Amino acid sequence: MRSALLAVLLAFSSAALPQSADVGLVNLVSGDVSYASSSGPPAKVQAFMKVRDGDRFNLAAGAQIRVVFFESARQERWVGPASFRAIKGASEPIAGKPSEVSNLPAGVQQRIARVPELMQSARLGGIQVRGGITQRQKASLDQQETISAARETYAKMRTDMPADDITPELYLYAALYEFFMFADMKPVVTEMLRRQPESEDLKLLDAWVTTRLSK
Repeated sequence: MRSALLAVLLAFSSAALPQSADVGLVNLVSGDVSYASSSGPPAKVQAFMKVRDGDRFNLAAGAQIRVVFFESARQERWVGPASFRAIKGASEPIAGKPSEVSNLPAGVQQRIARVPELMQSARLGGIQVRGGITQRQKASLDQQETISAARETYAKMRTDMPADDITPELYLYAALYEFFMFADMKPVVTEMLRRQPESEDLKLLDAWVTTRLSK
């Protein structure tokens, strides 16, 4: 009886432990890359997963990962063999150093931070857009300035980023999603797939956007 009570108390105390803050997003991973949180066992890194404060990443030889840090709008690319710890605003090198560092335009990280949620929405079937004024009309009437600014930011980012970096597209996709502009989102997803044709996540996203267009 006492051991059962102890188990319950331990379960409640574990659930009550504060979770580390989200500090970034993985927007590219290839090869053997694993991570371990401060309270969990090692696991394989997945594309578009959140990065939490204190996560430790290990890259095997030839593996690579790209992380966007929200607080600083800093993007880092690591190539293995290497290891680092994620902290607020940047990485803390353990072995090696970033092979590439860039700074994103101001405000981009807020939309990039929504990418895991948007990917999960696609995996689960997403949302239903209800009747009345269409979301495309709403954007054209009320939000043209916002969308126009997002497209300008996208164009600048696309000029500055490497060919396989889809951060600009993820940013524009998130901006268009705010107004459910699925027709405009479709070519953005197509462009992401062109740049990363092997990504199963992007194939799923493309299929989901296609289903939204038929509703």
